[in-house]
Amino acid sequence: MNLQAPPIPEEADTAPEERFFVEALARGLAVMRSFDQQHERLTISEVARRTELNRATARRFLLTLQALGYVASDGKFFWLTPKVLSLGHAYLSSTPLPRLLQPVLEQVSEELHESCSASILEDGEIVYIARAATRRVISIGLGVGSRLPAYCTSMGRVLLAALEADQLRAYLDSTPLLPLTPYTLTDPERLRAELERVRAQGYALVDQELELGLRSIAVPVRNARGRVLAAMNVGVQAGRVSREEMLERFLPVLQHAAQGLTPLLGI
Repeated sequence: MNLQAPPIPEEADTAPEERFFVEALARGLAVMRSFDQQHERLTISEVARRTELNRATARRFLLTLQALGYVASDGKFFWLTPKVLSLGHAYLSSTPLPRLLQPVLEQVSEELHESCSASILEDGEIVYIARAATRRVISIGLGVGSRLPAYCTSMGRVLLAALEADQLRAYLDSTPLLPLTPYTLTDPERLRAELERVRAQGYALVDQELELGLRSIAVPVRNARGRVLAAMNVGVQAGRVSREEMLERFLPVLQHAAQGLTPLLGI
């Protein structure tokens, strides 16, 4: 995983707005992002390797973050502290989208008795920005801030289908389509065709491509100008709910909820 900040171009060849780019800030954020669910505790050398920084630089950033209270250490390992949550809370409290989505997700979840979530697309992954959970239908815990691959998730396909042609081409050229289950669609041309179908029909149904036993259906959330701002889905255990029931009973509820949000999203 390459978390290294891009090099700063020579000033003479740099656009005016790029001259304000602070590489130290970008590297510090990369150090924070090097921690995740599979890497909760890291040594200096491990952080250096994951960020492609040299060890001395990684050490300086870790000690700075420790002094600021965002990182803790036992002398060998480093880990993030709860103070990091204040950064995510700043986003949630400063943008109306999650606040508008949350009560709608709760209403859908209550009506269907299933978990309902909303996400946006970032760096080729979906990021959960709101969620109403009734039961756990996936082996990993999901919550606000969780990230999943876009290519094999229903919300991801809805969001990918909304991209411009050049954006989608760049995504497909740069993203490894790994087979997470025997059902995962990994051929780029077949995925492109599936995204065309999603764009035309206005929803995505993904059947056990992310995880065996997980089936989900998603619709886009649009503003009044028709721009897709997010995706909303319902996830179920495949053994309990058939594809037909998801299309006949779940899809109309999701579509109605998304349509009700449109007049509120003047973003």
